[in-house]
Amino acid sequence: MELFHPMKLPETRHFFFTGKGGVGKTSTACATAVALAQAGRKVLIVSTDPASNLEDVFDETLSNTPKAISEVPNLFASNLDPEEAAKQYRESVIGPYRGKLPKAALDNMEEQLSGACTVEIAAFDEFTNLLSNDDLTKQFDHVIFDTAPTGHTLRLLQLPTAWSDFLEENTTGTSCLGPLSGLASKKDLYARTVTALSNREETTLILVSRPEYSSLSEAERAATELSELGIKNQALIINGVFHVLDRNDHVANQFERKQLTALEQMSDYLKSLTTFQLPLVPFNLTGIEALKKLFVPVEVTNRIITNKLTANTIPPLKTMIDAFSKNKSGVIMTMGKGGVGKTTIAAAIAIGLAEKGHHVHLTTTDPAAHLTTVLKDTKVTNKISISRIDPKKEVENYRDQVLNKVRETLDEESLKYIEEDLRSPCTEEIAVFQAFANIVDKSKETFVVIDTAPTGHTLLLLDAAHSYHREVTRSSGNIPEAVKNLLPRLRDEKNTNVVLVTLPEATPVFEASRLQEDLRRAQISPKWWVINQSFQASSTTDPILQGRALAEEQWIKKVKDELSKQCVIVPWQADDMIGSESLKKLL
Repeated sequence: MELFHPMKLPETRHFFFTGKGGVGKTSTACATAVALAQAGRKVLIVSTDPASNLEDVFDETLSNTPKAISEVPNLFASNLDPEEAAKQYRESVIGPYRGKLPKAALDNMEEQLSGACTVEIAAFDEFTNLLSNDDLTKQFDHVIFDTAPTGHTLRLLQLPTAWSDFLEENTTGTSCLGPLSGLASKKDLYARTVTALSNREETTLILVSRPEYSSLSEAERAATELSELGIKNQALIINGVFHVLDRNDHVANQFERKQLTALEQMSDYLKSLTTFQLPLVPFNLTGIEALKKLFVPVEVTNRIITNKLTANTIPPLKTMIDAFSKNKSGVIMTMGKGGVGKTTIAAAIAIGLAEKGHHVHLTTTDPAAHLTTVLKDTKVTNKISISRIDPKKEVENYRDQVLNKVRETLDEESLKYIEEDLRSPCTEEIAVFQAFANIVDKSKETFVVIDTAPTGHTLLLLDAAHSYHREVTRSSGNIPEAVKNLLPRLRDEKNTNVVLVTLPEATPVFEASRLQEDLRRAQISPKWWVINQSFQASSTTDPILQGRALAEEQWIKKVKDELSKQCVIVPWQADDMIGSESLKKLL
């Protein structure tokens, strides 16, 4: 792989950066914008990402109006706020019904329009408005978008809007159906935007990934979905490639080995793309000077990790498990965005409680078959039972259940809309949650550890649909008793512990804080945060990794001082966490 430089990209007007949260989309997009502007191009960079730190990167207050970046001639930036756009859009749809429909019906509508799908569609609406503003965009040689729309959103926008009758009649359904109900008038505009995206002379899609298995899998999923929609002009940037400087450092050697293994296992589709790499840099990519350094060789000096770093003041994982052990039973839910280590932490909690003599049931959606193997070689097998929920199977059952109810009353175009809506992330969460609910309902005398728990939005969506149906029909409806009973149980702090898992980096911390606010809307308050895979808490002597350790400081401090009631920290693990003995090292 050759080193990336923006001048190696195709000469297209639009660049869309996409990738999993925390892979470095925003910093790579910003550094690209700076480099192109320095080369004499007039550039506008636009962020539609709720987790964007565009303002921090440029140290400028930004709005939806393009603003000149004072330190870089030819560079302008705009920060579209999809959360605010979603709020305004939600009110435009619901407002006319206030005072006319029962509160339960309004609550149901509002929660339908409060999910990630609505935010993404509102973001798409915002940048479509910008893209269609010829008077504005014709001033620029390049328009760079930080965060491209997903294939799911683009497919929704391409389908007919004939499903509105279903939405009005759907009193028990708990999908995210609804986000498009007020957008029919813009259908032609969206169609033109999608056409522009698929024009290879006009648009290049840049996939950003870390050299990690989960990140590369997400990049492949996004690339193939968008390719199927005609967006084929793609390039791949592998960000954060590490080369060991201190061969005596076990942590550094293993970190490099893990990356090389992930790159070797990269799919044939990704290998077919034009691929670049960017090195792991020992500093935060905030500020213009830092961005300018991304595409040039970095001089690395030894950094001394001092005892004043915040990681030294945070207790280990064992402290949290000791606190759980004071009870005899309860629900423990590990939550966080993909790739932060939820499954490993859930398994470690299960082992820790079993070693203290408790009976534990661990349930997970992790497709990795090794989880059962991990816990079968432990000496406390009789204390641990495991169930693995297959998200694919649960989603198929849930889709069939919803479609069978409406198939006879809707035409083919309406069914297409519902089928696409049922591909949303919320659908998987709801389907999996119903399976979780059944397990928790059966296990009242043990600890139940749930890996990948439902968000506040999903819980409120189920609750709102249940309330609405109860008010309209005066019956219990089709929502299972286990699901109806679980929300009160999860709100009971004596019974339930929510554990948020994050990495000590900007995007994972931001996304975990949003998850916490989402749960609080559902009256569930996380008790613990786990800061996972910290180089600051490891014993690394490699100068680049020591630089990363120092860069973690502001995020570890933010979690400890601002976001969490109680937190623990887990060092970056040099070895793979396979086998109970490996997991016990975390304790």
